[in-house]
Amino acid sequence: MVDKQSSVIGKPIDRVEGRLKVTGKAKYAAEIATENVAVGVVIQSTIALGHIEKIDRRAAEGSAGVLAVFTHENRPMTLTETKEGKNLFLLQDDQIRYDGQIIGLVVAESFEQAEHAASLLEISYKPEHANTDVEKCANEKQKNLIEVKDSHYKRGDFASGKAAAVALIEETYRTPTETHNPMEPFSTIASWEGDSLTLHDSTQAVFSVRQNVATILGLAADKVRVVSSYTGGGFGCKLSVWAPLVVAAMAARKLDRPVKVVLSRHQMFGPVGFRPATIQAITLGAKGDGTLTAMGHHAVQETSSFADFMEEVTICTKSTYACANVDTQHHLAHLDIGKPTWMRAPGHATGSFAIESAMDELAYKLKMDPIELRIKNYADKDPDSGLPWSSNSLRECYKQGAQRFAWEKRNPQPCSMRDGNQLIGMGVATALHSYWRNPASASVQLLADGTAIVQSGSQDIGTGTYTIMTQIAADKLSLPVEKVSFRLGDSNMPKAPMSGGSTTAVSVGPAVAQASMDAITKLKQLAVGDKKSVFFNADASKIEAKDGMLFLSSQPSKTESYASIVSRTRSKSLKVEANTDVGENEKNYSINTFGAQFAEVRVDADLGIIAVARFVGAYDAGRILNAKTARSQMLGGITFGIGMALTEHTIIDHNFGRIINSDFAEYHIPVHADIGAIDPFFLDTKDEQANILGAKGVGELGITGVAAAIANAIYHATGKRIRDLPITIDKLL
Repeated sequence: MVDKQSSVIGKPIDRVEGRLKVTGKAKYAAEIATENVAVGVVIQSTIALGHIEKIDRRAAEGSAGVLAVFTHENRPMTLTETKEGKNLFLLQDDQIRYDGQIIGLVVAESFEQAEHAASLLEISYKPEHANTDVEKCANEKQKNLIEVKDSHYKRGDFASGKAAAVALIEETYRTPTETHNPMEPFSTIASWEGDSLTLHDSTQAVFSVRQNVATILGLAADKVRVVSSYTGGGFGCKLSVWAPLVVAAMAARKLDRPVKVVLSRHQMFGPVGFRPATIQAITLGAKGDGTLTAMGHHAVQETSSFADFMEEVTICTKSTYACANVDTQHHLAHLDIGKPTWMRAPGHATGSFAIESAMDELAYKLKMDPIELRIKNYADKDPDSGLPWSSNSLRECYKQGAQRFAWEKRNPQPCSMRDGNQLIGMGVATALHSYWRNPASASVQLLADGTAIVQSGSQDIGTGTYTIMTQIAADKLSLPVEKVSFRLGDSNMPKAPMSGGSTTAVSVGPAVAQASMDAITKLKQLAVGDKKSVFFNADASKIEAKDGMLFLSSQPSKTESYASIVSRTRSKSLKVEANTDVGENEKNYSINTFGAQFAEVRVDADLGIIAVARFVGAYDAGRILNAKTARSQMLGGITFGIGMALTEHTIIDHNFGRIINSDFAEYHIPVHADIGAIDPFFLDTKDEQANILGAKGVGELGITGVAAAIANAIYHATGKRIRDLPITIDKLL
């Protein structure tokens, strides 16, 4: 059952770490003061496939300040041959599998010295032709195009549903390779003390890094400590362990001194993951009244030749709309590229572009309002699992979003709305994101000065974890926010899951809440057993807590402070730890977040220049834990979606298999001047079934459906349906 309305949870309080960040006192991984630290610069391959014939290290090794140049010829450590370690290519051999593969590390006294020495390396290769074209692979049905095992999903009779359709859409939609570009690139400082390794790392997964690095290096997990007090964004790429981190640890061991490695912006392209390109064939069939009779979604997605990565792009198709007859399938094209990875709302963001664009096309074919078509096919329960929704306010999202956006002013005819030379278009799309929760632990320590220290080895990737956990603890401890200190980012703290899939708030939050409530329970027990307490021998169930004080519900004037009770304990503190897991309700209900995305675009009639003038998002994400940080997440997600729709595209020259736009000059992400008015809002529905907080997570819902809403608006403005992202001027002209 969700707790009573709180005076703290949900409020738009400022970030508790905000002042540290704006004053520069918040230290990120590369900024940790480390005595005698050396600096490493990674060396990347300049071919996409083949092998190294020769590396001449002499000039580099003789350069000023250089401590070592490590390659496959003098790898600094022997590794445990795990599958993951092999797939990272930690200088094991001379083989090149993809453009930008890490093939060496130069370590020097300073960054400038390491950079200069790296430029002196002479490397010769024997290149081979690299297969990097997912389109060609799919069209030619090459032998490296493999159906994902157990990916063929069927519901009902798709063929009969398609045959019964009065209106039919059969189109193909494409999304390109996209590269994560968090403000903070990958950064690591590796330090050894004997056989124990400490990593200050920019990560989204403190405990996952600890376990994976320990496995690769052949260490016990308790011999690796990972610290990540602040992470400057990740968007999925920092969920994994990549080669630069492990190579830094190897070099530090060999040199017997700390080694820092920070990737450049250029080095973020290729060796540390990306969103894979997809080709998505969509079939939608409907009756004349808009009732869906068939939904088909067959996807081809690129992955590396050496390791599978599947982005489940059909996930929204299975659950968003009520349709009896569904057929989805997923193929992987194994190419000579790096390993893809998760990128903000993986599967949901990519798949929703295809299915929500197709729904818009179907609406036009049926001459129905796009919102009306979606409401017509609203699912009263999860069509995939058959389970009841834990809560679903999607209808209300459509209604309130449309009102706020002024959808009623939209003329449904394409090319019908204009302001001077600007073509105006309005588009809508549904947003849906899955709910995932993982086991988590947290500890609470009440101190003799009346304050509390709360800890969980989670990480704050810029989303506001410090703040919302402080709010949860303050509420459950019945303490002012300023008396609660929440600490995270250390594998020596209670175990917490990775921050991906919008899981942190709904995993760590309940653990913090439970530990806080257990701390108050233990405090009451101490009081009733303490002869010096005013509550000695009282009924603990009759004692309540408020503002750092205990009091009897029958005698509110009979009080004692937490500080007074704790100060009489031998340790002058009270500490508890709680562990939480998935609840039974989460197994009996389908839990998702929902939303309706509304975009207004303006397109220059002569030049084809596109601007997103307005964006409104209406969201059902359960209980909102901090109104300010949650809104900020949606602003970021929508902006991310604008980039997905209009600008972001990692381009590979298929003649050579090389990325040709690995910098901000050519890989375009939205900046302030690109962004119009964004107006996200929440229904704040408090999901009674999700967890004790009623929250469902917000981090990735904001991007889902954004690209489709913009594409649909562009069609409404111009009459041109663009099915290949990003939608650039040349495609309109």
